[in-house]
Amino acid sequence: MGHLNRRDLGLLVLRVGTGAVLAAHGTQKLFGWFGGGGIEGTTKAMEAMGFRPGRESAVAAGLGEAGGGVLLALGLATPAAGAAAAGAMAGAVAVHAPAGFFAQSGGYEYPAFLGFVAAAIGVAGAGRYSLDHATGHVVDRPWVVATAFVGTALAAAAVVGRRAEEQAAADAAPEPEPA
Repeated sequence: MGHLNRRDLGLLVLRVGTGAVLAAHGTQKLFGWFGGGGIEGTTKAMEAMGFRPGRESAVAAGLGEAGGGVLLALGLATPAAGAAAAGAMAGAVAVHAPAGFFAQSGGYEYPAFLGFVAAAIGVAGAGRYSLDHATGHVVDRPWVVATAFVGTALAAAAVVGRRAEEQAAADAAPEPEPA
């Protein structure tokens, strides 16, 4: 019994810590909290990074991070929360990938780590100290895990793929003649 409680306590700590970090990032995007740009600033940033339409991309990223983070911290709808956060991080990985792996050179190390942790929590479940457990795992069923991760993977692949196609087309376009 001791191991079960330690495992559940460990999941609680991991969920709350990861969820708090994701929620903070998302609220920067949505509300401008913690020095963030809010929806308007994030919209401009999304457009500059090649995500179109910018406003919808900003809202989706903010909700994936903030909503997924809050739900992970609470341990509620954990598979959907983990999938949503991992999907948001897939977009961030795509942005940072050209700089390589390590964060110190602008790489994708940090968003990849957050995405993998969120996904792992979503697959593993929230543990005993969670709202999922308190509600009898109503929204934490095996079919929810599969549906959430397949749906998020397809959506992330579509968004990241469209961005890559647009960037490739822009890179292939001839330079305008100087006037």
